[in-house]
Amino acid sequence: MSQYSDFAFVYDELMNEVDYNGWVKYIEDIIDSEGVKVKNILELACGTGNLTIPLTKKNYDIAGIDISDEMLSVAREKSEKEGVELVLLQQDISELDFEISDLDCVLCACDGFNYITYDDDLENVFSKTYELLKKDGIFIFDISSFYKLANILGNNMYGENREDIAYMWQNYFDEEENLIEMELTFFIKDECGKFERFEEIHQQRAYTEDEIVDMLEKSGFKDIKYYGDFTFDKPSEESQRIFFVCKK
Repeated sequence: MSQYSDFAFVYDELMNEVDYNGWVKYIEDIIDSEGVKVKNILELACGTGNLTIPLTKKNYDIAGIDISDEMLSVAREKSEKEGVELVLLQQDISELDFEISDLDCVLCACDGFNYITYDDDLENVFSKTYELLKKDGIFIFDISSFYKLANILGNNMYGENREDIAYMWQNYFDEEENLIEMELTFFIKDECGKFERFEEIHQQRAYTEDEIVDMLEKSGFKDIKYYGDFTFDKPSEESQRIFFVCKK
C-alpha cells in the first residue's frame, strides 16, 4: 500500500497536538531573520494543508504540492470549511516540475525530505528548487535528525488507544542503508461502531547535516545555515529536528 493513502484520513487526528501556529511563527521568524521580503511561497509535501492554510490566511500567495491525492483531498475539504482558496497540485516532489519561477520562497516542512531516500533524487529536488527561486530567494526546510530516526524511533514500537482510533507503530532501522521502515497499523471506528483495520508501510532516510549541506552547495545555494529544534542555535547531538535555511 502506498504511503499516506489511508493514513491521510486520520493524519490530522493523530497530529492534533502539533502546534502548527508555532510552526508558522518560527517560519516567519526565519524569514525576518534573513531580511528578505516574501510574498509568494511554494510548499513542497504540503500534506493536509496544516501550514498551507494558516500561511494563506497571513496573506502569502502559496501553492502546495504533494504526492498524495488523499492528503490533498483532505486539505481541500479543510480549506473550504475555513473559507480559504488554495492552489494544490498532485506531484512527486522528487520529480518536481513547477511552471512558475522567480519565487520568493520554497518551503518543505514536517520532514518531507526524509521520504526521499536516494541522494540523487534529493539533490535533484534541491537543484530544481534553486532554479525556481529568484535571486536571493530563500529555501526553508527541515528534516528529522539522524539521531531521532536511528535512536528515538528506530527499532522501537509505539501505540495509542483513543475513542475512535487506535494504532500500533513498529519501526526498524537499517544501519547499513540509514533507512527506517515504519509499519503502521490502524483500527478506525466506522459509523456502525465497528473498528476497521488498515496497514501502511512508510520509509524514511536518515541524513546527516553534512550530507545535506554538501548537496545544497552542489546545487548552487549560498548562506547555508541550520538550526536545532525551533531555535536559532546550532543543533546538539540529541536535536530531533534540524531546520535548514539558504539562499539562491
